[in-house]
Amino acid sequence: MTDTTAQDAGNLAGNVLFYSQPEPLSVEAHGKLGVTSVEKPYAFVGQTNIVPVTVTEFAPAALSYPVIFVGETKQPVVAMGLNANDNLFVTDGEFRADAYIPAYARRYPFVFANDDVQQRLILCIDRAAPYFVEGGDTPLFEGNEPSAYVKNAMEFCNNFEQERLRTESFVKLLTELDLFEVREATFTPRNADGSLGTVQKLAEYFAVSEDKLKKLPAKKLVELRDNGALGQIYAHLVSLAGWDRLIAMALTRANAAPANA
Repeated sequence: MTDTTAQDAGNLAGNVLFYSQPEPLSVEAHGKLGVTSVEKPYAFVGQTNIVPVTVTEFAPAALSYPVIFVGETKQPVVAMGLNANDNLFVTDGEFRADAYIPAYARRYPFVFANDDVQQRLILCIDRAAPYFVEGGDTPLFEGNEPSAYVKNAMEFCNNFEQERLRTESFVKLLTELDLFEVREATFTPRNADGSLGTVQKLAEYFAVSEDKLKKLPAKKLVELRDNGALGQIYAHLVSLAGWDRLIAMALTRANAAPANA
């Protein structure tokens, strides 16, 4: 499997979060484009409350967010808000200074796409991204060759692709060991008189079952420890305390809203 900029895109496959107008990068179509800094570089992240992460990001991401698994494929993601299209960590297009920024967001506006005809990966850009303008500060091409900026982006995407494959293997391993269970994130509000209100379900997701993990044979636990998976599992489990932080952030924002109105 190879990666490249493309003169002939072939048939590209795949839909990717954040990318509304992906185009195979080529000197013919994008030779005059450059990248210019914008005032709200992460505005695109502010429109969602979940962002995918790779397994090697579990530990740093756990310091900021709950790391959970969602969907039939049990895609690992970080929860950045309690409601769809509501991100508590991105304000005015910027991440909170203390928040970890997932590689999935950092690679934007570059991404690899599958060329099913030639069985390869092609470097693409989101042409709709506000960073790209003709004559931008940092050119995408120098003559007919990709610029150093594009080569760095390609390397980043290459590394991300390797981490993505490693993550798929990690999820497959947990699935084969039957370690997943369905969990719910809940919130119990307090009424004006101090009594507890009705429990509200905030989210339903997959998580590793601590009970199932404890019941694994000692030999299997040693294997998980030695291949690094056990550390990532515990990072995920510890991160789930982050639901309390999300709730606190949402309540703080809601209480501050009237004063700012």
